[in-house]
Amino acid sequence: MLWWFLLVAAIPILFVVLVLFLVWPGAPRTALRQPFCGRSYAHRGLFGTQQRPPENSLPAFAAAAKGGYGIELDVQFTKDRQLVVFHDDTLDRMTPAQGGVSHTPWPVVSSLPLAGSGEHAPLFTDVLRTVAAANPNTPLIVEIKSRYEYRGRYLLELCRAVLTALKGYSGPYCIESFDPRVVRLVRILAPGVARGQLVDSYRRHRIYGTAALPAYLLSHCFGNLLARPDFIAWCPDKRNWAIRLCAALGAMTVMWTAMPEHDIARLERENDAVIFQWYEAEPKYK
Repeated sequence: MLWWFLLVAAIPILFVVLVLFLVWPGAPRTALRQPFCGRSYAHRGLFGTQQRPPENSLPAFAAAAKGGYGIELDVQFTKDRQLVVFHDDTLDRMTPAQGGVSHTPWPVVSSLPLAGSGEHAPLFTDVLRTVAAANPNTPLIVEIKSRYEYRGRYLLELCRAVLTALKGYSGPYCIESFDPRVVRLVRILAPGVARGQLVDSYRRHRIYGTAALPAYLLSHCFGNLLARPDFIAWCPDKRNWAIRLCAALGAMTVMWTAMPEHDIARLERENDAVIFQWYEAEPKYK
């Protein structure tokens, strides 16, 4: 009976060890994270509440770089595999057209005005040139957009295209994604590039329609088994136990997205970097 008692007693310990193994972030790489720490990052560039200039547009990125801010931006493929800087999965909100960005060819996407302005969605290479011309040392947080239905070769080509484009950029850059598969590919393809796991809260996942189990796993960093990220980018909700654990284990913490109604001073104290929108942030707060 003793062996049975020991086995039962060991189960909670084994469970804790398993959870730790799954959630554990990458080993701290201090030199790699240094260019990104203590900085404010303009969310989709410096754009106005009335989308003037529009988000993820060349003027918004130039303004952020000239202001001394870091920049957070979003990249994805068009139908013809052009890397476009565009946040939404669909064209509906930001253009007069409808349909998925990944289902629309670049000549169509490039012809559409952003939010009724004279600006159009830019190619990633054009954004990099614009930012470098305004301030060549601008740190970039590049989010690779992904969807559940994206699979092996498509994701591989998407990550390769982003990394290839970034090789020509002179400033510091890191890559993040909500998709642990993407962060894992960055880990494999470019181990010397800082990588981050974007994490939304369980509450928000459920609001967006995610089923309970995947919502819990995604919101509690169980994808770290694949990604072993250098940083965790967390939403405005209160940190759950997994986010606190990752921070305690040495992961860099990034906050997205700080807004005027938030306690900015607290967010800057608690995080190594802050992605902000619609207020005047200090370019360097630490």
